[in-house]
Amino acid sequence: MTVNAVVFDLDETLAVTTRDRGTLIEEATAVAGGDPIEYTTYQDTHHEAVTSETRAPIFEAVIDDETVDPDAVADTYREAVNDALVPVDGASDLLAHLTNGAGYRVGVLTDGPVRAQRSKLDVLGWDDYLDASVVTGALKTRKPDPIAFEAILEEMSVRPSEAVYVGDKPEVDVAGAKDAGLAAVQVLYPGGPELHPRADAAVDRDKLRTDLLDVLAGL
Repeated sequence: MTVNAVVFDLDETLAVTTRDRGTLIEEATAVAGGDPIEYTTYQDTHHEAVTSETRAPIFEAVIDDETVDPDAVADTYREAVNDALVPVDGASDLLAHLTNGAGYRVGVLTDGPVRAQRSKLDVLGWDDYLDASVVTGALKTRKPDPIAFEAILEEMSVRPSEAVYVGDKPEVDVAGAKDAGLAAVQVLYPGGPELHPRADAAVDRDKLRTDLLDVLAGL
Protein backbone atom coordinates (compact mmCIF):
# COMPACT_ATOMS: atom_id res chain seq x y z
CA MET A 1 0.00 0.00 0.00
CA THR A 2 1.04 3.62 -0.49
CA VAL A 3 0.38 5.72 2.59
CA ASN A 4 -0.37 9.35 1.80
CA ALA A 5 -2.21 10.28 4.98
CA VAL A 6 -1.69 9.75 8.70
CA VAL A 7 -4.59 10.13 11.13
CA PHE A 8 -3.95 10.27 14.86
CA ASP A 9 -5.94 9.61 17.98
CA LEU A 10 -5.45 12.46 20.48
CA ASP A 11 -5.67 11.45 24.14
CA GLU A 12 -2.87 9.16 25.35
CA THR A 13 -1.47 9.06 21.81
CA LEU A 14 -0.38 12.62 21.03
CA ALA A 15 -1.15 14.30 24.35
CA VAL A 16 -1.32 13.40 28.02
CA THR A 17 -2.12 15.17 31.27
CA THR A 18 0.55 15.88 33.88
CA ARG A 19 -1.97 15.25 36.65
CA ASP A 20 -4.15 12.24 37.37
CA ARG A 21 -7.57 12.51 35.71
CA GLY A 22 -9.30 11.09 38.78
CA THR A 23 -7.87 13.86 40.95
CA LEU A 24 -8.96 16.47 38.42
CA ILE A 25 -12.54 15.15 38.46
CA GLU A 26 -12.63 15.09 42.26
CA GLU A 27 -11.45 18.69 42.38
CA ALA A 28 -13.90 19.84 39.70
CA THR A 29 -16.80 18.22 41.55
CA ALA A 30 -15.71 19.75 44.86
CA VAL A 31 -15.57 23.23 43.30
CA ALA A 32 -19.21 22.77 42.26
CA GLY A 33 -20.14 21.65 45.79
CA GLY A 34 -20.54 17.94 45.12
CA ASP A 35 -19.12 14.75 46.57
CA PRO A 36 -16.11 13.12 44.86
CA ILE A 37 -16.82 10.96 41.82
CA GLU A 38 -14.96 7.69 41.28
CA TYR A 39 -12.99 8.03 38.05
CA THR A 40 -13.90 4.47 37.03
CA THR A 41 -17.58 5.38 37.32
CA TYR A 42 -17.02 8.44 35.16
CA GLN A 43 -15.08 6.37 32.60
CA ASP A 44 -17.75 3.69 32.40
CA THR A 45 -20.46 6.29 31.84
CA HIS A 46 -18.31 8.13 29.29
CA HIS A 47 -17.74 4.92 27.33
CA GLU A 48 -21.45 4.11 27.30
CA ALA A 49 -22.63 7.59 26.33
CA VAL A 50 -22.51 9.10 22.85
CA THR A 51 -21.37 12.62 23.67
CA SER A 52 -22.19 15.78 21.76
CA GLU A 53 -21.28 19.33 22.79
CA THR A 54 -20.05 19.00 26.38
CA ARG A 55 -19.41 16.49 29.18
CA ALA A 56 -22.41 17.79 31.12
CA PRO A 57 -24.67 14.79 30.27
CA ILE A 58 -21.97 12.42 31.59
CA PHE A 59 -21.72 14.28 34.89
CA GLU A 60 -25.50 14.53 35.11
CA ALA A 61 -25.67 10.73 34.90
CA VAL A 62 -23.14 10.13 37.70
CA ILE A 63 -23.99 12.96 40.13
CA ASP A 64 -26.86 12.17 42.50
CA ASP A 65 -26.98 15.57 44.17
CA GLU A 66 -29.52 17.75 42.34
CA THR A 67 -27.97 20.90 43.81
CA VAL A 68 -24.77 20.31 41.81
CA ASP A 69 -24.76 21.82 38.33
CA PRO A 70 -23.37 19.30 35.78
CA ASP A 71 -22.51 22.15 33.43
CA ALA A 72 -20.36 23.78 36.10
CA VAL A 73 -18.54 20.52 36.78
CA ALA A 74 -17.99 20.00 33.05
CA ASP A 75 -16.60 23.53 32.63
CA THR A 76 -14.29 23.25 35.63
CA TYR A 77 -13.05 19.80 34.61
CA ARG A 78 -12.38 20.97 31.04
CA GLU A 79 -10.31 23.89 32.29
CA ALA A 80 -8.38 21.63 34.68
CA VAL A 81 -7.59 19.10 31.95
CA ASN A 82 -6.44 21.84 29.60
CA ASP A 83 -4.18 23.32 32.29
CA ALA A 84 -2.55 19.90 32.75
CA LEU A 85 -2.40 18.95 29.06
CA VAL A 86 0.98 18.51 27.36
CA PRO A 87 2.04 16.94 24.06
CA VAL A 88 3.95 13.66 24.31
CA ASP A 89 7.67 14.06 23.75
CA GLY A 90 8.37 14.99 20.14
CA ALA A 91 4.72 15.08 19.04
CA SER A 92 4.81 18.66 17.77
CA ASP A 93 8.03 18.06 15.85
CA LEU A 94 6.59 14.85 14.42
CA LEU A 95 3.45 16.54 13.13
CA ALA A 96 5.47 19.39 11.65
CA HIS A 97 7.79 16.98 9.88
CA LEU A 98 5.01 14.77 8.55
CA THR A 99 3.26 17.82 7.07
CA ASN A 100 6.11 20.04 5.95
CA GLY A 101 8.98 17.61 5.44
CA ALA A 102 7.59 14.21 4.53
CA GLY A 103 4.58 15.48 2.60
CA TYR A 104 1.85 13.47 4.31
CA ARG A 105 -1.66 14.71 4.81
CA VAL A 106 -2.20 14.74 8.58
CA GLY A 107 -5.41 14.57 10.60
CA VAL A 108 -6.80 13.93 14.07
CA LEU A 109 -9.87 11.82 14.85
CA THR A 110 -10.77 12.01 18.53
CA ASP A 111 -13.67 10.76 20.61
CA GLY A 112 -15.41 13.05 23.05
CA PRO A 113 -17.55 16.15 23.42
CA VAL A 114 -16.91 18.87 20.86
CA ARG A 115 -16.07 21.66 23.29
CA ALA A 116 -13.67 19.56 25.34
CA GLN A 117 -11.73 18.11 22.43
CA ARG A 118 -11.62 21.31 20.38
CA SER A 119 -10.29 23.19 23.38
CA LYS A 120 -7.51 20.61 23.76
CA LEU A 121 -6.49 21.12 20.15
CA ASP A 122 -6.54 24.88 20.71
CA VAL A 123 -4.26 24.51 23.73
CA LEU A 124 -1.84 22.30 21.79
CA GLY A 125 -1.71 24.78 18.91
CA TRP A 126 -1.34 22.33 16.04
CA ASP A 127 -3.56 24.04 13.46
CA ASP A 128 -0.67 24.63 11.07
CA TYR A 129 0.20 20.92 11.10
CA LEU A 130 -3.27 19.45 10.55
CA ASP A 131 -5.15 19.19 7.29
CA ALA A 132 -8.31 18.22 9.18
CA SER A 133 -9.63 17.24 12.59
CA VAL A 134 -12.89 15.51 13.52
CA VAL A 135 -14.43 15.25 16.99
CA THR A 136 -16.94 12.41 17.17
CA GLY A 137 -19.24 14.41 19.45
CA ALA A 138 -20.22 16.36 16.34
CA LEU A 139 -21.17 13.11 14.60
CA LYS A 140 -23.35 11.70 17.42
CA THR A 141 -21.34 8.49 17.13
CA ARG A 142 -17.78 7.47 17.97
CA LYS A 143 -14.97 5.10 17.17
CA PRO A 144 -14.97 2.22 16.27
CA ASP A 145 -18.00 3.11 14.13
CA PRO A 146 -16.77 3.26 10.50
CA ILE A 147 -18.73 6.51 10.13
CA ALA A 148 -16.15 8.22 12.35
CA PHE A 149 -13.24 7.09 10.20
CA GLU A 150 -15.10 7.90 7.00
CA ALA A 151 -15.71 11.43 8.29
CA ILE A 152 -12.03 12.25 8.78
CA LEU A 153 -11.05 10.65 5.47
CA GLU A 154 -13.66 12.75 3.69
CA GLU A 155 -12.31 15.89 5.35
CA MET A 156 -8.82 14.96 4.19
CA SER A 157 -9.92 13.88 0.69
CA VAL A 158 -8.15 10.51 0.89
CA ARG A 159 -9.24 6.90 0.45
CA PRO A 160 -9.01 4.32 3.27
CA SER A 161 -6.32 2.42 1.38
CA GLU A 162 -4.12 5.54 1.41
CA ALA A 163 -4.36 6.18 5.15
CA VAL A 164 -3.00 4.82 8.40
CA TYR A 165 -4.52 5.40 11.83
CA VAL A 166 -2.26 5.80 14.85
CA GLY A 167 -3.81 5.23 18.26
CA ASP A 168 -3.47 3.39 21.56
CA LYS A 169 -6.79 1.61 22.10
CA PRO A 170 -6.93 -1.94 20.68
CA GLU A 171 -10.62 -2.29 19.84
CA VAL A 172 -11.51 1.38 19.37
CA ASP A 173 -8.48 2.53 17.39
CA VAL A 174 -6.84 -0.55 15.86
CA ALA A 175 -9.85 -2.76 15.14
CA GLY A 176 -11.97 0.26 14.26
CA ALA A 177 -9.45 1.51 11.73
CA LYS A 178 -8.94 -1.91 10.20
CA ASP A 179 -12.70 -2.45 9.83
CA ALA A 180 -12.91 0.90 8.04
CA GLY A 181 -10.18 -0.11 5.58
CA LEU A 182 -7.22 1.81 7.03
CA ALA A 183 -3.90 0.43 8.16
CA ALA A 184 -3.38 0.70 11.92
CA VAL A 185 -0.35 1.45 14.08
CA GLN A 186 -0.81 0.92 17.82
CA VAL A 187 0.93 3.23 20.28
CA LEU A 188 2.25 1.38 23.33
CA TYR A 189 3.25 2.73 26.76
CA PRO A 190 3.78 1.39 30.29
CA GLY A 191 0.48 0.47 31.89
CA GLY A 192 -1.38 0.85 28.60
CA PRO A 193 -3.40 -1.68 26.60
CA GLU A 194 -1.77 -4.78 25.14
CA LEU A 195 -0.97 -5.01 21.44
CA HIS A 196 -3.95 -5.92 19.26
CA PRO A 197 -3.22 -8.83 16.89
CA ARG A 198 -4.68 -6.91 13.94
CA ALA A 199 -2.26 -4.01 14.27
CA ASP A 200 -0.06 -3.60 11.20
CA ALA A 201 2.72 -2.26 13.41
CA ALA A 202 3.40 -0.85 16.84
CA VAL A 203 5.52 1.98 18.20
CA ASP A 204 6.47 2.94 21.74
CA ARG A 205 4.98 6.30 22.66
CA ASP A 206 8.28 7.66 23.97
CA LYS A 207 9.83 6.88 20.58
CA LEU A 208 6.94 8.16 18.45
CA ARG A 209 8.98 10.99 16.93
CA THR A 210 11.94 8.82 15.99
CA ASP A 211 10.25 5.53 15.05
CA LEU A 212 6.94 6.34 13.38
CA LEU A 213 8.47 7.52 10.10
CA ASP A 214 10.28 4.20 9.70
CA VAL A 215 7.07 2.34 10.49
CA LEU A 216 5.16 4.33 7.88
CA ALA A 217 7.85 3.68 5.28
CA GLY A 218 7.54 -0.03 5.91
CA LEU A 219 3.77 -0.26 5.37
